[in-house]
Amino acid sequence: MQSALQAAFRQCDTASCPLTQQQKQILLQLVEQIQENSSLQLSDTSNPLDELTSEELQIFLEFVKTQETQSNSWKVQLLNDWLNNKDSGNVQFVRDRYGVEWLYRLQPIHFQEYSTADDILKLKVGDRIEVCNALWEWVQEDSPCQPQWFPCSVIDVRQSSDDDNSFINCFIRFNDGTEYEIQGVYEWNRYYWRWGE
Repeated sequence: MQSALQAAFRQCDTASCPLTQQQKQILLQLVEQIQENSSLQLSDTSNPLDELTSEELQIFLEFVKTQETQSNSWKVQLLNDWLNNKDSGNVQFVRDRYGVEWLYRLQPIHFQEYSTADDILKLKVGDRIEVCNALWEWVQEDSPCQPQWFPCSVIDVRQSSDDDNSFINCFIRFNDGTEYEIQGVYEWNRYYWRWGE
């Protein structure tokens, strides 16, 4: 989680709204407290989005989609509002009713139940995903080489194009340090990756 916060800090710097050292320290301490708090059920497999009312869910998903479209981190936006005691507009209910623990539990994989992953969330450097060996091997359900899923981290996302089409390529790094490029990550290879936990 601390590495994700560091990535969020860099995104804030890039977006010309850097956090102060004090704000960064507060967030890092909060993450440590959450991780140390044994009463917090971090292994809970329930989807935090299920706790929202239907109206709250619709408002929240629209907020996330808008932030992602503008290349902003929706989580960083909410945390910045909270740190600066600023009203979060129509998503203020997240802070008032659910709090930072709920926000911490919410991961990209939870959005898949409510829409396709690329419909709301876009891949960013530092995201954890899983990829299927079907990207580099011929696999089938009933063959000796069956589909397997491998955890990895996104290390770069680039837009590419050929004569008529534009597409997104994603560069990943596996836990053993091996790197791989997924071409057309939202287009023809969309079914060979999923959000990780």
